[in-house]
Amino acid sequence: MLNELYCRVYQRFLKWVAHFLPWRMPKLLEGENVLSHLPYLIKSKEINSVLIVTDKGITSLGLLDTLVEGLESVGVSFVLYDDTVPNPTIDNIEEALKKYQENQCEGIIAFGGGSPMDCAKAVGARVARPDKSLDQMKGVLKVRKEIPPLFAVPTTSGTGSEVTLAAVISNSKTHEKYAINDTVLIPDVAVLDPLLTKKLPAPITATTGMDALTHAIEAYIGKSNTKETRQYSIVAIQLIFENLYEAFVNGSNIQARMNMQKASYLAGLAFTRAYVGNVHAIAHTLGGFYGTPHGLANAIILPYVLKYYGKSVHIPLSELADLVKIGNPSDTTEEKANKFIAAIIKLNEDMNIPKKINGIVDNDLPVMIERALKEANPLYPVPKIFSQNDMFQLYQMIKE
Repeated sequence: MLNELYCRVYQRFLKWVAHFLPWRMPKLLEGENVLSHLPYLIKSKEINSVLIVTDKGITSLGLLDTLVEGLESVGVSFVLYDDTVPNPTIDNIEEALKKYQENQCEGIIAFGGGSPMDCAKAVGARVARPDKSLDQMKGVLKVRKEIPPLFAVPTTSGTGSEVTLAAVISNSKTHEKYAINDTVLIPDVAVLDPLLTKKLPAPITATTGMDALTHAIEAYIGKSNTKETRQYSIVAIQLIFENLYEAFVNGSNIQARMNMQKASYLAGLAFTRAYVGNVHAIAHTLGGFYGTPHGLANAIILPYVLKYYGKSVHIPLSELADLVKIGNPSDTTEEKANKFIAAIIKLNEDMNIPKKINGIVDNDLPVMIERALKEANPLYPVPKIFSQNDMFQLYQMIKE
């Protein structure tokens, strides 16, 4: 009881403080071929050298070609760091930081999915605070100094990192995965070019799309949402239900790809102000211990956690059921909520997402439960605050 009271007081205080924080809305470049405009924008800011943070998958697909040609044509030099791994590590960030410093860079381009975005933001944090380690910046508002100009170019439609204040990092030695949260990490520019997602494999389209859905739902059902974040969530959820499966089965549908990019962006706007919840707290432990891709973890965990919340989420989930036209007018609030959860399960099934997480080791559970609780409480304004036993039950449900 005391723990719950402390969590709720902490969350209310943070919600009040949020009104006074310097939230940055990234300049948005949106539409087909807008990537070609980015070099000119960078040049206009009198930036002469940039670090591009990406991964080997991006470089092998040739997705950087337009950007590289554009930078060369406007006379902006660049250095490439493409060794980012899924769930980027402290080593990744320090390696990229070294390239930034050696080449006297003045800005950073994050190019790829959530991992390059997180890596790039963390590099920016280290540039801004060379006196602090990444571990020392873990948590909320511990950077507090402006990072170099950051340009975010997402190639997946899921993380919303192009608009959020979070950088999520893995410590490969301790298997801990944690977030650095500070408004200075919000990118200056976000580039939503649907052509960059056209070749995204169907399984990644599916799991990143479910990641965006998780962001929007957790922001909507949480206790720190606002009128503004609820509206972002509503539009994002609607777009995802209307476009995700189409993007999954028909990757060349540019309109569906564009709508999913917009949904991911809006979900990012929602959760960077209203926060996420227990789905993410559990998913981060799976990424830290086993390297489970974040979107896949969220997709699998989401329906279990929503169901476990019980009556605390019946009203908001019933509202979302009405939004996406699930159920009948005569259904009770509980019935609508359950039908909405069932629709999430069906969407997972239709996109061949498994129902369980494979490879969870029982001996790891005590530490994973402890870390999930520590991440969630008191920070996340969840509908229901979980105990150690609640977390244990959920891990039992999700493990194969």
